[in-house]
Amino acid sequence: MKSRRRPYSEQRPIDTGGGVWSVPVPIPGNPLGYTLVYAIESPAGPVLVDAGWNHPEAWQALRDGLAAAGIDVREVRGVVVTHFHPDHAGLAGRVREESGAWIAMHEADLALVKLIRDAGDGVHRAFQADMLRRAGAGVVEVEEVTAEQPRPPALPDLALRDGDLIDLPGRRLRTVWTPGHTPGHVCLHLEDAGRLFTGDHVLPAITPHIGVYPYDRTDVDPLGDFLESLEKVADLGELEALPAHEWIFQDTAARVTEIRTHHEDRLVRLAALLAEAGEPLTIWETAGRMTWNRPWEELPAVLRGMAAGEAAAHLRTLEVRGVVRRTPGMDPVRFALHS
Repeated sequence: MKSRRRPYSEQRPIDTGGGVWSVPVPIPGNPLGYTLVYAIESPAGPVLVDAGWNHPEAWQALRDGLAAAGIDVREVRGVVVTHFHPDHAGLAGRVREESGAWIAMHEADLALVKLIRDAGDGVHRAFQADMLRRAGAGVVEVEEVTAEQPRPPALPDLALRDGDLIDLPGRRLRTVWTPGHTPGHVCLHLEDAGRLFTGDHVLPAITPHIGVYPYDRTDVDPLGDFLESLEKVADLGELEALPAHEWIFQDTAARVTEIRTHHEDRLVRLAALLAEAGEPLTIWETAGRMTWNRPWEELPAVLRGMAAGEAAAHLRTLEVRGVVRRTPGMDPVRFALHS
């Protein structure tokens, strides 16, 4: 079951076989176009993998897409959220309101959702602004990046841990903790069918965003976690992958090898960039010199913020490996090759 990436307007719900339906749900204004929500049938009612962005157009697409599969949204038993990002968790609360479904999420991401909800919009915005300033962003850039914030998702009912079986009678759907894209990202192994719902962890043509937030943290290494998580998925074998974006594809393990190579090459290029600079660079300066899918000057403010997070993650992994060091006593923080 494989279809190359097409615009959302050409997408339709698909019966992927084995009691699993794929329902495209749009992400308004986002170049990704849509999230693939999966409905897994069971004798006790369907369980969704992800739910989509919280927007009226997305809600209509989810409701109508499920109906095309013969599923009334009021019959949904539960929603397993692969991670807390709004294009995956946004509509989970609305599904719960309609059906009484439970919402499950890994405990690490659940803790982040609770933190964001408890902090409120003003505190979260101030946190982001200080993070950007410490990375070397200018005043105007800080204002642009923090101007618009998505609403936090609904607080889940169930906390998942690595290896947990999902409450899906008649099926075996196991949680595979794959941190990196977020601290609590999970893949879901449908063991009775040899299939893997990969969320954003393994995608067929693009690589997920891996960032450090705040950018200058020293207690985490999300890219290192991501690379380890890829090996964990590869060890499951040549499973069919059902990702949250793009299209279904075969042989997850082969795609894992490609993604690992991509990041290792990027780490080598980043070390060379710092060597060429001849002086310590801020995270923002580093991001501005890296290669993106568009020139840095053409990236919208929000994408610059994400690029800085990605640059920070790669710098942090090089720091953990002893390749780079951060210059002590400087604000904003700066990085240079380890002498």
